[in-house]
Amino acid sequence: MNTLDPVAVFRMEAAECLEAIEAGLLDLTHQLDNKDLVDAVFRGLHTLKGSGAMFGFEALAAFTHHCETAFDRVRKGEVAATSELVAAVLAAQDHMRALVDQPDADHGDTGSKLLAQLQAAVGGKPAAPAAVPAAAAAPAVVREVSTKKKNNWRIRFSLPANSMANGTNPLGLLDELRDLGECTVRANTSAIPPLSELMPTELHISWDVMLTSEQDRSAIDDVFIFVLDDMELSVEEIDGPATANVAPIEQTAAPLPVAAVSAAVPEFRPVEAVPARREPPVAVSQAKAAENVRVPAERLDELMDRVGELVIAQSRLSQLASASADIALRSVSEEIERLSGELRDTMMVLRMVPVATLFSRFRRLVHDLARETGKVIELVTEGESTEVDKTVIERLADPLVHLVRNSIDHGLETPADRLAAGKTEAGTVTLSARQAGGEVIISIKDDGRGINRERVRAKAESSGLIQPGQPLSDPELLQLIFAPGFSTAAAITNLSGRGVGMDVVKKTVEALRGAIDIVSVPGQGSEVSLRIPLTLAIIDGLLVRVGSGRYVIPLSAVEECLELSLEEDLRSRGRSFISLRDSLVPFLRLRDLFRTGTKPDVHQKVVVISTGTERVGLVVDQIIGDHQTVIKSMSKLHNDVATFSGATILGDGSVALILDVGHLVAAGQQQEAQLRVAG
Repeated sequence: MNTLDPVAVFRMEAAECLEAIEAGLLDLTHQLDNKDLVDAVFRGLHTLKGSGAMFGFEALAAFTHHCETAFDRVRKGEVAATSELVAAVLAAQDHMRALVDQPDADHGDTGSKLLAQLQAAVGGKPAAPAAVPAAAAAPAVVREVSTKKKNNWRIRFSLPANSMANGTNPLGLLDELRDLGECTVRANTSAIPPLSELMPTELHISWDVMLTSEQDRSAIDDVFIFVLDDMELSVEEIDGPATANVAPIEQTAAPLPVAAVSAAVPEFRPVEAVPARREPPVAVSQAKAAENVRVPAERLDELMDRVGELVIAQSRLSQLASASADIALRSVSEEIERLSGELRDTMMVLRMVPVATLFSRFRRLVHDLARETGKVIELVTEGESTEVDKTVIERLADPLVHLVRNSIDHGLETPADRLAAGKTEAGTVTLSARQAGGEVIISIKDDGRGINRERVRAKAESSGLIQPGQPLSDPELLQLIFAPGFSTAAAITNLSGRGVGMDVVKKTVEALRGAIDIVSVPGQGSEVSLRIPLTLAIIDGLLVRVGSGRYVIPLSAVEECLELSLEEDLRSRGRSFISLRDSLVPFLRLRDLFRTGTKPDVHQKVVVISTGTERVGLVVDQIIGDHQTVIKSMSKLHNDVATFSGATILGDGSVALILDVGHLVAAGQQQEAQLRVAG
């Protein structure tokens, strides 16, 4: 049985913690006086610092300590939360990620520069460098003389026996308590078993701490915030000096036997199991945690492959059962078909993740670009609960970065230009997602200046992409911006001008069997829509025959099926249109497109497919029926074959090609346009 590396687990949890901190900071930029957000960011920094110290990430703990101290001062009202402070901690957070991923690397003076920026944001003397150990990182960013009343606390706590094996270091907790004020610590060793029964990895010591501090009870609870679930904790406020009834631990020259240590403290009572103050909320969080299991993505991919093989085997069984007169075999085949279908659907749900995980990454990007360009930008997200296959989410991250940067750099105007045009000072970039059949449509919309078509045409003609004066429809003209090396930027900047971003977008979307639509209104803005399949693994398909070959049409794109008689086929020669409820729909004869060299069947069928608002009919010889399609990628030799998006294995072991609906619809529309021009 494989056991997870504790450091790897810490890195995963640290990544989640950093994402939560970043989200809180970005929310705080719009609500600088929101105390709940300040507390949330402080707790995140405190947890990251404590966890880092326990797992040996000393540099991370030391550096994070300064950011935590800054937000502690904000929480206490000593300094105000400002946009400069938020920007400084966001920049520091990137350094924290580097310290998590590469704790032993040489990061130069990055930490010192960031701490100087942080110090400038809160005021006061410069902070100490971040290279000191976590235990020595106690001094705050700014330490001021205070006249607050000091309170006396008695803190008794014990940790589970396996806490040290799980990475919890009790000495780190004691160090944090010492940071709060004067401490007298006494260890209770009465629970230590005889040496013959002692396990070196188990913890049997509890502690009794007398603390004199200006801090309140919440500061003490924050020390134990990440181990509060499993420990026993008692915190009492007492009157009188903090050293009452508790003597400090004496240092001995050599360790004493366990029996001698036990005899030396006969008057000490074990820590009572007093419930922590936050037990009810913790109980709820424990229940929620039990409902979720962290599974590596590789295991999901492997399980998806097994389900795909099961679907292929089930298809083979169904084919054998349909050719057999054995009623029992048919019954078993139908039952296995039902179960494999349910397993497939369950597996597909496991692979689906909300696009909110993708959209949340762009809040930081927009925040940084707004500061870099001097523009006022508002990011709006819609449809964040829309779910897409995790593989699609991973591949869409980079294309969306290019599109958002392009909208901000080329689309949105400066505040002065927007006010002169009668617009609001703040420009808006909207990220939206919605499901339409078997596709998800992700749109990036801005309310900027729109695409300058004259500049696009001039650049395309000067680059040789089109001939001077060549007639182009508006969609064809706008699609030119996705050509390799194409850019209308006057100068190369950090954001754009090199002509590589939009080319990457198009290649990635096409690799996902998707399509891109652009709508732009001069002076009002632009909208780029990505139409992407919901999943890249298993789909429901319509199995058809053209000549002697079999092909799969994605069922989500099929609108209806019609019969095309031989007489109607002969009448439509030369125009290839059918009348469908008072509208003309172009159709493609797949037999001619694939050059099968066979005669058409007497009763041909027309399968009407659609993408968005466009429709086209596909003439096939026979509709065989629905088919659970396990998508297999085409080989590199077939990358240029745009008509097919993949292949699948049928029950008899033969291969059926999967039709690329988007390409066929575009071909049908092009055919329609040519016929209309001709006459």
